[in-house]
Amino acid sequence: MNTQLIEKVYEEVRRKIASGEIKTNDIEKTVKEIANNEKESKVKNEGINIKKVKEVKEVKKEGTFMQEPGLTEFVGTAIGDTIGLVIANIDSALHEAMGIDKKFHSIGIIGARTGAGPQIMAADEAVKATNTEIVSIELPRDTKGGAGHGSLIIFGAEDVSDARRAVEVTLKEINRTMGDVYGNDAGHIELQYSARASLAVEKAFGAPVGKSFGLIVGAPAAIGVMMADTAVKTANVDIVAYSSPAKGTSYSNEVILAITGDSGAVRQAVISAREVGKKLLHALGDEPTSTTEPYI
Repeated sequence: MNTQLIEKVYEEVRRKIASGEIKTNDIEKTVKEIANNEKESKVKNEGINIKKVKEVKEVKKEGTFMQEPGLTEFVGTAIGDTIGLVIANIDSALHEAMGIDKKFHSIGIIGARTGAGPQIMAADEAVKATNTEIVSIELPRDTKGGAGHGSLIIFGAEDVSDARRAVEVTLKEINRTMGDVYGNDAGHIELQYSARASLAVEKAFGAPVGKSFGLIVGAPAAIGVMMADTAVKTANVDIVAYSSPAKGTSYSNEVILAITGDSGAVRQAVISAREVGKKLLHALGDEPTSTTEPYI
């Protein structure tokens, strides 16, 4: 019995002796009865608490799927507080202020609080599947107080149906591209891989279109440096871009490495970086877990 239970039993026995409810030779039997009753009560209370927790979780789960806002511009939402929107005919003054090519009458919009790489990789699949181009990609300092970025991605399209389709594909793909994002309270690591990079990856990282591409992110940044070194030592890959807190990021506490090369080499480099990153992040907190399901 734990200390609290012993104290409760002791107090109850003392009360019963004082009131004459039990005799001295019945103390042992009474102690057992009181202890069993206390345990049953505790189990019952814990059961109620577990039920309440489950109910709260269910409410929270349901709350992640927002109600249809009743706007034609709304396309949908995805993990990472990601929202997808479309504007059929963007205002001419805003069109000019945003620096959008005049041939694009419609735009698709992806915005997220948490995640940049997953959204960019998902958008990369979208431009492959639709008649759209990437107008801009911006990485705001965000992740809701975490160590990384959020994202803002703008698609340009001549037809609104293409813009909408690009946003739909992106929202669908994000669940997959979040698969190799691992995190705990101390930070996160992120790995991305594509056998054939397209326009979104080119826009964001300057990667060559049509070649294999890998993205390696570590936060805190110290872990990212180690992951980057591991990746380039593991396989014969070329560095496309290297970003650190004061260079190439929005002052996030990350190191980001973009690589290209032979498909097998890029994939192996990314996997090696992932294993090192998970171990180092685990040293700072709980075992890092995948956001969805790993895909690399």
